[in-house]
Amino acid sequence: MEAIARLNNVPTSPRKMRLVADLVRGKRVGHALSILKFTPNHGSIKLEKLLLSAVANWQAKNPDVKLEDADLYVKTIFVDEGRMLKRLRPAPQGRAHRIRKRSNHVTLIVDAVDAGVTADEVETTENN
Repeated sequence: MEAIARLNNVPTSPRKMRLVADLVRGKRVGHALSILKFTPNHGSIKLEKLLLSAVANWQAKNPDVKLEDADLYVKTIFVDEGRMLKRLRPAPQGRAHRIRKRSNHVTLIVDAVDAGVTADEVETTENN
């Protein structure tokens, strides 16, 4: 059974967040957490908290299953464009340039691997 976690209006551009999201797509939760912990990008901190929230949501849905036995993996992660704040910056000769401060929405889905398939096999099929 899968669990969903969403993060709205993150003040990072969607392009920068997608770079970090691509690192953990299809990986096991433990491996994904270690990747996010040592990635220097600003978005990795937010995604690490989001992944922990998704794991907590999965535990709340499945109280009778141990987390160690579940073999969770990141089933789906996608980054959508959020609202854009438009600001003006002074430019030479009395002009003004528009500054677009972008934000994004992140959706992360974790799932337990079926008994017949391990997360390593899912990880290798996603990489191919």
